[in-house]
Amino acid sequence: MKEGIRLSKDFYTRDVLEVAPDLPGKILVIKLEDGSFKRFKITEVEAYRGSEDRACHAFRGRTPRTEIMYHEGGRLYIYFIYGMYWMLNIVTGDNNIPQAVLIRGVDGYPGPGKLTKSLGIDKSFYGEDLVLSEKIWVEDTGSVHTVKVGPRIGIDYAGEYWKSRPWRYYL
Repeated sequence: MKEGIRLSKDFYTRDVLEVAPDLPGKILVIKLEDGSFKRFKITEVEAYRGSEDRACHAFRGRTPRTEIMYHEGGRLYIYFIYGMYWMLNIVTGDNNIPQAVLIRGVDGYPGPGKLTKSLGIDKSFYGEDLVLSEKIWVEDTGSVHTVKVGPRIGIDYAGEYWKSRPWRYYL
């Protein structure tokens, strides 16, 4: 896969509803255990928009788990669910405005749990800075993609309004 240009801090420090639709088609680069790098096209993401969004972890306030969401965009928010999967999220926006984009799929790995398990993403990635990291980042190859929009998945608990927000973006 073609190498691209690493995304800058400016890309991530925008509102989540600007960053999320711009991520499908970008390239997730990760350093493997053997020291090599692998590139994956991001195919699906979901936006979670701060303390007003009932589906966002920040809705319940600032906690040790969500602390990184209150930092400036470009960091990774990683959390564990169902006792078996790590979820990969990219923090967006400015300090003290908790927003993040869940990476739901990359080429070859549909589903957020499958991709983190297959790529070896775990708690050690929590807080990683995508702008400076030597083990994970996102690139832009300049490719143009048609991005589709739909409701987020698996958040019935948040209520009809929040689960029907068209904040899922995919190729």
